[in-house]
Amino acid sequence: MSIEAKVRALAAKYAQDLKQRMDARVEEMKYDDKSHYLIYQVLGIVDEEGELIDIYQNKGRFLYKYAGAFLEEAAFLCFKEKFPEAKRAQVENTLGRRPKQFEIDCLIGNDAIEIKWRDATTDGDHITKEHTRIKAVKEHGLNPIRVMFYYPNRDQAIRIQETIKTVYQGIGGECYMDDAGDRNGCFVWRLQGDTKVSEWRKCRPCILRPTFFHAKDSFARHERQYCRVFL
Repeated sequence: MSIEAKVRALAAKYAQDLKQRMDARVEEMKYDDKSHYLIYQVLGIVDEEGELIDIYQNKGRFLYKYAGAFLEEAAFLCFKEKFPEAKRAQVENTLGRRPKQFEIDCLIGNDAIEIKWRDATTDGDHITKEHTRIKAVKEHGLNPIRVMFYYPNRDQAIRIQETIKTVYQGIGGECYMDDAGDRNGCFVWRLQGDTKVSEWRKCRPCILRPTFFHAKDSFARHERQYCRVFL
């Protein structure tokens, strides 16, 4: 199966699963206790609007989860297509008890790549957790690399991402984020010809707008561009 067909099949699977989860949750919510709407009313939110807010809050949680999982898995498929030896892996946490292991999204040679679709956390503890994970990966003789497709919009979340980037660089790792001003694009690599595993990150970075996300009928037109740029 071609990489284009794999990405198409992956998108179809995630879209179907997402719709099923959303539909099931909306049906389930019809029988929820709505006594908390009283507090909504106190704050000026009528019942109809409160119900819509609750529905879309639940839908949003599923959407963010599935959007991230799809893009991260699609990225792994593309790395795997170019580098057949690419694999997922785990390393022991040598710096603490929890978690016992850290997951590596894509291991290519000694390059331990963390693939993030978007990280908008404002939790300060996130920096500490990331530092521990990066250091543990480094202690296993691997090169920690972070690839993030979409940059957050809020100032506090941006500051946290900049701190994480500094942590990577300070420990000798690498961090690639969409921080070049075009926050609707994403960093990918144009891997040309017989690019060696050790040289993949040296390839010219380029911006890709994955507009096939916007509508189903646009997927076919942009799918080949998406995969070609990754490869």
